[in-house]
Amino acid sequence: MLDMLRKFFDFCNKENKNKLYKAVVLGVLDAIFGAMKIPAAFFAIDAVVKKEINTNTFIIVIGFMLLSTVGKMVVNRFSYMLQTEAGYNTCAGKRIEIGEHLRYLPMGYFNDTSLGHITSVTTNTLEQVGDIATRAIMMVLQGSITTVVIGIGMFIFDVRIGLISIIGILIFFLFNKYTNYSVAKVAGEKIEADKDMVGVVLEFIQGISEIRNYNIVSQNSTRLANAIERKTKADITAELAAIPAVGIQMLISKLTGVVIAGASVYFYLTGTMELTYVITMLLCSFMVFESLDAAGVYTALLKIIGRGVDLVNEILDIEQMDINGENISPENRDIHMEHVSFAYENRTIIDDVTLDIKENTTTAIVGPSGGGKTTITSLIARFWDVKSGQVTLGGKDVRDYSFDSLMENFSFVFQRVYLFEDTIANNIRFGRPEASMEDVIEAAKKACCHDFIMELPEGYDTVVGEGGATLSGGEKQRIAIARAIMKNAPIIILDEATANVDPENEKEITEAIENLTKEKTIIMIAHRLKTVRHADQIVVIDKGKIVQQGKHDELIKQEGIYKNFVSGRKQAVSWKIA
Repeated sequence: MLDMLRKFFDFCNKENKNKLYKAVVLGVLDAIFGAMKIPAAFFAIDAVVKKEINTNTFIIVIGFMLLSTVGKMVVNRFSYMLQTEAGYNTCAGKRIEIGEHLRYLPMGYFNDTSLGHITSVTTNTLEQVGDIATRAIMMVLQGSITTVVIGIGMFIFDVRIGLISIIGILIFFLFNKYTNYSVAKVAGEKIEADKDMVGVVLEFIQGISEIRNYNIVSQNSTRLANAIERKTKADITAELAAIPAVGIQMLISKLTGVVIAGASVYFYLTGTMELTYVITMLLCSFMVFESLDAAGVYTALLKIIGRGVDLVNEILDIEQMDINGENISPENRDIHMEHVSFAYENRTIIDDVTLDIKENTTTAIVGPSGGGKTTITSLIARFWDVKSGQVTLGGKDVRDYSFDSLMENFSFVFQRVYLFEDTIANNIRFGRPEASMEDVIEAAKKACCHDFIMELPEGYDTVVGEGGATLSGGEKQRIAIARAIMKNAPIIILDEATANVDPENEKEITEAIENLTKEKTIIMIAHRLKTVRHADQIVVIDKGKIVQQGKHDELIKQEGIYKNFVSGRKQAVSWKIA
């Protein structure tokens, strides 16, 4: 139990840890105020037994009761506020910390499984920690402290009864250790099942169009149902593991109370304890073990809370890329790759690539799917670190740049566009939050999206659904281009930005890209002939290697992938229904 408490306190930052310490101090005061009911009861019982009820006795009893009641109310109010603030602020801070940490992880870390795990930890796990952790911890601490304080009071009244209560408390906590062990065995599966379910639900929702398109709803529904069933079983197993153990704990506390009551009556009958003390001990036995029961019930949650803390720390312990470079402003934006190789999970993706990209030129990267085109652009922008070789920007290794200063040089327009659940204006100014509305509109006009934005119900203040679900693919693409125009970075990476655009939007998007790429260094991955034929250089990638390189007029004369690429595109364009 102490290990779990220490783990959570270490999990909190200094400010929230101090709040918890204050809450613990207030918990001690709460126990002391609660224990004041004992002398109040003692004086009242003594007066009744001895038939000496008078004004002084009344004032003493009422004084103790008022002090106990008012003291507990005041202390509980501040203690509850401190522990609640500490819990919620800690979890809010950890969510932000995870977000900041993820910024500098290699892009290879992110896949459907990891995203499901991250989502589960930042939502369900931290919600549980923030909501019940501090409450459980404070209930355990306050219950334990109250038990100790009342136990000390019983010891003062009668050493024999004090020894009985101490033995009962020790037996209780020994069995509580077994309870924690029982819960610990199933806590991991409960958390894993929760993570798996969130991941499957996310994948199901994000891929619902493909699932319906290929009529595989039943298969995916089965997988979703299995994940939900696993979560249900894990929750039930956790409850079944805790309930019997907690029940035995409560039985031990109740039996100890019975022993105290029986011993008190026995001592009275043998003439070694006065009636006043007997009745007081009976009341104390109920009070002490009521607090102990509360502490015991909540200790069962500490292992689950501890596992949640471990999951958060596991994400924060994932090794980041070395981002502690210098804030560099390069004299030029020449890009050079020197004998670069890269492997992911022991599979070679890029194999000994050397490439020069001059400032203010256009480089088109083409080749078969899976050949490594996107990986090359990812290495240039340092989404991953090379396994061997070197990538330089302006003559300096990209690893010498601080990550933020490196990113200032790049804008990206991907095939899959993600818009945040926010206004269109805020989505456009995402890279420049301080940008004025005039700047937003100017960027939108250059990206050929001003007209359709103005037709929306709230114009630029229209809130788009998560991922931009309320907009068409072409509209999202143009907003992404407006976002890149707003950033105004000197190097533009276009990853098949027009691959899935319908003909109605292609003209506007092509014009938007032309506005984006004026006087810039362009690196484009494309499958369309007209987007690559005028490039300053065309790089053909296959199986992680550069197999052809040159201008369109040079490559079209060579037998190889590029000539076949052009021929295939010409046939596709000329094809028509008879």
